[in-house]
Amino acid sequence: MNYDSSHNAPLVDLLEHPPRVGTVRADDGRDLSITVFEPVRPVQGVAVMASAMATPASFYTAFARRLSEHGIRTVTFDYRTAVGTPQEMRRESADVDRWSADAAAVLASVADDAERDGLPVTWIGHSLGGQIIPFVDHHRLAAIVTIAAGDGYWRRNAPALRRKVPFLWWVAAPVAMAVTGYFPGRRLGLGGDLPSGVLKQWSRWCRHSEYLRVDHPDAPELFAAVTAPITVLSFFDDEVLSPESTQYLHGLYTGSEQVHLILSPSDVGVKRIGHHGFFRKENVHLWDELVVPSVALLGAKRD
Repeated sequence: MNYDSSHNAPLVDLLEHPPRVGTVRADDGRDLSITVFEPVRPVQGVAVMASAMATPASFYTAFARRLSEHGIRTVTFDYRTAVGTPQEMRRESADVDRWSADAAAVLASVADDAERDGLPVTWIGHSLGGQIIPFVDHHRLAAIVTIAAGDGYWRRNAPALRRKVPFLWWVAAPVAMAVTGYFPGRRLGLGGDLPSGVLKQWSRWCRHSEYLRVDHPDAPELFAAVTAPITVLSFFDDEVLSPESTQYLHGLYTGSEQVHLILSPSDVGVKRIGHHGFFRKENVHLWDELVVPSVALLGAKRD
């Protein structure tokens, strides 16, 4: 499938309502920060944007604003202490399962509001956000879009990364956490900072051939229970995930109808996409053509 980027629609500021910052109460009483991008035009649907590992919710601001310009109420959120100071990281006891529970709390709150308004809810999961769907109340979702999402088993990483990660998982990460009390990814040039509990559990998954099943033996049943249709967007120049990784993850979603789009930069008229590049402003035409219709169509069906 080819896309002509010469007709990109510019990002325009149609928002009369500034993004609204709020909180959602997690199941253990912790307040979680969310940001709601409310459309000016009639709302057609609601989207929850679930972030990648070590990626702040603010990274998705332009994307969320664009969805809202199309009539899609969009909610972004940070997992607890996904963004924080080294002191906060050291104090944090969360692991990836705790983050999944945080995501579940956000979806529950958003879905409550959406259902009162008669609006369908779409889950948009970037990387990790596409892995944790079985651990939220996915029965409340009308559709799912995963973007650059695969499993994290190191032998299914992209080739260049696959040569490096054994040193990270077996040497660098354990030593760095022992010294600093958290994972100082930014100082090491290895992504963002993470609480030790998150990195330790994620590392355990990434070193296991069945990924998160090492902690969740019932993972096949949990994934199979997801029935919302899934649009899968992946990229040939992803520096983190191989096509095998994407296929492995989505092969677990056996209960869902799926549409897979594997794009190269040349397909869409850009120089690079990679693992995070889909969300750059210059790729607004991809948001309009690949994501917006999935949510807008649901709104049309509702009417």
